[in-house]
Amino acid sequence: MGTIKALVGFLAIIFVVVACFEVAPPLMANYSFQDDLRTVALMDGANLQKTDDDVRNDVMRKVKEQNLPITPKQVTVQRISTPGMSAIYVAADYSVTVSLPFYSFDMHFNPTSGNK
Repeated sequence: MGTIKALVGFLAIIFVVVACFEVAPPLMANYSFQDDLRTVALMDGANLQKTDDDVRNDVMRKVKEQNLPITPKQVTVQRISTPGMSAIYVAADYSVTVSLPFYSFDMHFNPTSGNK
C-alpha cells in the first residue's frame, strides 16, 4: 500500500511539473506582449502623424515577433485627446490552448497599454 501511495504522489508531482512547463510560456509571452503594447502606445502616441492603421500595423509586427495567435481585428486602437496632450490606448484580445496530458484548456488574455 505504501508503494502505491508513493507512486501516486510521484505521478502527481510529475504532472504539476509538466503543467508548469506548459502554462508558463503563454503567461510569459503575454507579459512580454503587454510591455510591447505599452512601448508602441508610448512611441506612436508621441507621433501625431501615425494613423490608427499605422499603430495597428506596429502592434501586428510585435505579434509576429512573439508568435501570438492574434489577427488585426482583435487589436483595439483608441486615441485619447485632451488639450495639450495626446495619447493612444492599445488593447488585444486572444486565447491560447494549453494541452496537458489527458486535459486541455484555453487561457484567455486581454493585454492593454495601460489605463484608458
